[in-house]
Amino acid sequence: MPDRDLDLVLLGATGFTGGLTADYLAANAPDDLRWALAGRSDDKLAAVRDRLGLPDLELVVVDSSDPAGLAAMAARTRLVVTTVGPYQAYGEPLVAACAAAGTDYCDLTGEPEFVDRMYVAHHDTAVASGARLVHCCGFDSIPHDLGVLHAVDRLPDDQPITAYGVVRASGTFSGGTFHSAVGAFSRANEMRKAHAERRRAEPRPEGGRRSRAVGTRPRRDSRLGYWLLPLPTIDPMVVARSGAALASYGPDFRYSHYAGTRTLPFAVGGLVGAGAVGLAAQVPLTRRAMLSLVKQGDGPDEERRARSRFSVDVVATAGDRTVHTRVTGGDPGYTETAKMLAESALCLLRDDVPVTSGQVTTAQAMGRPLIDRLEAAGIAFRTVV
Repeated sequence: MPDRDLDLVLLGATGFTGGLTADYLAANAPDDLRWALAGRSDDKLAAVRDRLGLPDLELVVVDSSDPAGLAAMAARTRLVVTTVGPYQAYGEPLVAACAAAGTDYCDLTGEPEFVDRMYVAHHDTAVASGARLVHCCGFDSIPHDLGVLHAVDRLPDDQPITAYGVVRASGTFSGGTFHSAVGAFSRANEMRKAHAERRRAEPRPEGGRRSRAVGTRPRRDSRLGYWLLPLPTIDPMVVARSGAALASYGPDFRYSHYAGTRTLPFAVGGLVGAGAVGLAAQVPLTRRAMLSLVKQGDGPDEERRARSRFSVDVVATAGDRTVHTRVTGGDPGYTETAKMLAESALCLLRDDVPVTSGQVTTAQAMGRPLIDRLEAAGIAFRTVV
C-alpha cells in the first residue's frame, strides 16, 4: 500500500494490555516500522510515548465510537491493532472502517457474538477491499488454533482427523477478558442468533469437506493424566473455521476443547464455579456486582506475571496415527497475549503469508510463519509424540 504513510496503528495504547503491546513493539519491531499510538487522550498517549523513549512516535487522538475519526485513521495505515474491549460494545466501528479502507485488522476478542456479527456485516466488504480481519490474536485463540495446525501438519490430509485441545494455565485473567466473558454469559440468546445468522451466510467448505467443533462430557484422559472439563470459549469455533478453510485438516475434521485438571475435586469445583458465574450473569444486579469487582484496564505487576505459565496440549488422530503437540509459554492473560498480538501484526506486515482477505483465522491468514515468529519470541511448539 504505497499510499499509506503508516504501517501500523495501535489503538488502546493507554490501557494495560495495550501498554504491554506498545512495550513489546518498542523493543522488537523493525527499526523501519512506521507506527503510531492511538487513543482518546493526547496526554495519556504522550505519557506512553515518554515511557517508551520514542519521542518521534506519532500520536493519533481518536475515540472508538467516532466512525469518521476511525475511517480517517484506517485510511492512513496498512494495519490497525486494537485492544479496546469489550469488543461487543466498542469494536464494530473500527472493523467497519478497516473493511471499507482495505486496512488489515487484528484484535484480542474472545467474544463469539461479536466475531459472528462482524462476519455477517463486514466480511464481504473486506473481501472486496482486500482487508484481512483477524480476530482472536491473543491467548484466545492463538495457542489453540496454531497448536492444532502444528499437529495436523504432521498427519495425512486424505483421512478424517479427530483432535482435542487441553489448556492449563496459572496467573490472573485480564479484566477485559472477565468483562467480555460475563457479557457473553448474559447474552446467550443473542449469541445463538448471531451464530445462526452466520451459518446461513457462510459458504460450506469446498469439495464436500466438513469441519466441526464437537461438544463432549467431562472425562478422564489417560494419555495426559488430566480430568478434562469442556470449555465453552471461542477457541473451538476458531479451530473449526480454520479446519473449514484449510484442506490439510482432511475431509472430515472434528475438534473438542477442554480445561485440564489433575484432581476430580478441582474439576467438580471448576464446573460449579463456571455454572455460578453463568447464572449470576443472567441477573442485572449480580452481573453489575461481579463486574465491579474486576476493573478493566488493570492487571498484575511484573513479578506476578513472571510467575505465570500456560500449556496447551493438542492430540490429533488420523487413522492409526496420533500426534501430540504441546504449546507452552509464560503469563497467558497479559505478557504472552501482548506478544502474540504484536507478532501477529508484524507477521501480516512483513512475512510471506497466504493471500487471503475478509474475516480469516490466524491459522488461515498466517499459519507457519506466525508459529516461527512465536517460537523465536519464546513460545514453544513441541511435538511430544
